[in-house]
Amino acid sequence: MAEPDVVVIGAGVVGVSAAIAARARGLSVLLVDRDGPAAGASAGNAGAFAFSDILPLASPRILRKAPGWMVDPLGPLTVPPGYALRIAPWMFHFWRACSPARVRRSTVAQAALMDLSRAELDPFLARTGTAPMLRREGNLEVYEGEAQFKASLAGWRAKQEHGIGFEHLDAAGMAAVQPGLAPRFSHGTFTPGWYSIADPKLYTLALADHFRAAGGAIERAEVTALRPVEDGVEVAGPGRTIRTAQVVVAAGAFSHRIARTIGEAVPLETERGYNTTLPADAFDLRTQLTFGGHGFVVTRLSTGIRVGGAVELGGLDRPPNFRRSAAMLTKAQAFLPGLKPGGGVQWMGFRPSLPDSLPVIGRARATPRVIYAFGHGHLGLTQSTGTARLVADLLAGAPPAIDIGAFSAQRFS
Repeated sequence: MAEPDVVVIGAGVVGVSAAIAARARGLSVLLVDRDGPAAGASAGNAGAFAFSDILPLASPRILRKAPGWMVDPLGPLTVPPGYALRIAPWMFHFWRACSPARVRRSTVAQAALMDLSRAELDPFLARTGTAPMLRREGNLEVYEGEAQFKASLAGWRAKQEHGIGFEHLDAAGMAAVQPGLAPRFSHGTFTPGWYSIADPKLYTLALADHFRAAGGAIERAEVTALRPVEDGVEVAGPGRTIRTAQVVVAAGAFSHRIARTIGEAVPLETERGYNTTLPADAFDLRTQLTFGGHGFVVTRLSTGIRVGGAVELGGLDRPPNFRRSAAMLTKAQAFLPGLKPGGGVQWMGFRPSLPDSLPVIGRARATPRVIYAFGHGHLGLTQSTGTARLVADLLAGAPPAIDIGAFSAQRFS
């Protein structure tokens, strides 16, 4: 194609959604990814639009729990021993983000992005022909005993202040929503506004097809550097340089490497997510289940029952530790006695994580022609439509739909 108005780097759900939104503003758009659409975290996530998930991972509560979790190499949050020194700067930023004042600011910013993403979702699905893939089945978070349930109440009060609806349930109420839970779970909270998608990979691929049909172009290519030039940006890779007026960096866990080539230091780390996808008849699942005390979820997809989650902060280069997938599946069998564990497929993917749990959305320091849209952690699918709206606003020179100051890449400087 001729020199495009915009090059979007990264064909996960955030990048493809941003490319669609840019194309809808009349811009010519080239979407580039070294592996093609839906090849990374967008292929294997839990498929949830978790609009109620406004509380940052960085918080005093997690700071209290983290030491105990980290000594368990298969627990909800862990850092491989050989990676501890390398991640120390990120952990320092994480510790700073756990102050009550910073948690409040992060929660307000996260809630604003969630509200925008929720408002944008239905129109976006209608425009892209993907509305039939949406499921409105809610989420049930379960607790083992009175003490664990009471410990969750402060978080629910914070969500209630932001207009998030939920219902606390006893064992009988949980059984009405989701039969088959082990009796160890005495309390639960059901969130009806928690949506999911039939399958996140198929959804992202469908968005890519829509983008092509709308006149967008997709190319498999590796991007190794950006170079600001007069009236544009050069996007460089092995054997190829593309010149464009504007660039969107939405390359997930690899985005900080690209940003570094224009002098932007972003403390992005990799939440290595694990899961096992079982056959569709493995369990009669009626809503997404969240086992918050154990850091994983069980989700019903059109392609099977997915058991996954947890956080392993281990970077991009270490080999997968599929014992983590196996550990979650073993727990799921105990928590759902009727679950059939056979025939599963294991997966590991890279989720891009910032220390304060907020993504980076906004212009680069080096040039306003480079726009960042990465670092959503485990909320990339959830916040994809809101992020796409903000990116399109910036590309078009329009005021962003919400205040994006809290999402600036420069907030860590």
